[in-house]
Amino acid sequence: MKKLRVGVLASGNGSNLQAIIDASLSGDIDVEVAVVISDVENARALERARKAGVPAIYIAPGPRRTRLSPEAEKEYARALEERDVEIVALAGFMRVLHDDFLCRFNGRIVNIHPSLLPSFPGLDAQRQALEYGVKWTGATVHFVDAGVDRGPIIVQAAVPVLPDDSRDTLAARVLEEEHRIYPLALQYIAEGRVRVEGRRTCIEPAEGPVFGNTDRRGPS
Repeated sequence: MKKLRVGVLASGNGSNLQAIIDASLSGDIDVEVAVVISDVENARALERARKAGVPAIYIAPGPRRTRLSPEAEKEYARALEERDVEIVALAGFMRVLHDDFLCRFNGRIVNIHPSLLPSFPGLDAQRQALEYGVKWTGATVHFVDAGVDRGPIIVQAAVPVLPDDSRDTLAARVLEEEHRIYPLALQYIAEGRVRVEGRRTCIEPAEGPVFGNTDRRGPS
């Protein structure tokens, strides 16, 4: 099976990137990480990529704090297209993307968020969950559109909120599920099993062996 060429944008530690790289190198998913690009010159994600033999690039984001400059965004797009990237995966990328970039990669950008969207979008989802008093939170892999954490959902995983949870303990358990479902979502895409109908994402049945623990892997 031809491998799906994925370009990863990351700003920080890159633990979700590492989960994708590990699943790719082990052959568990039909994905090749073609390039990792960061807006932070010393991001751990770049180090992780280089250790795995993956091209790792720092591209200066420009002067804005929360968005790439239009010039920088063109450089990001060029670097992805030069490597024939089919899917752009955001892994802790802390910049909002402009409409031009979204249109250029329309339907081909995915993100992971540490909550059960549409609950608790934006920053510090674990703190939001604790303050609201929910009994369950989790993680969501979704397509990216012009809204913040609003695109069609591909995979979700639920995590209980325990009575003695702190933000850090809850975040750690959610992160375990992020590491599981991000490679899974990319494998669904690699297999051509993802179909978007309006806001609803349908996952077609698998024709052969599947990645992950089949007792837990179904889309929510």
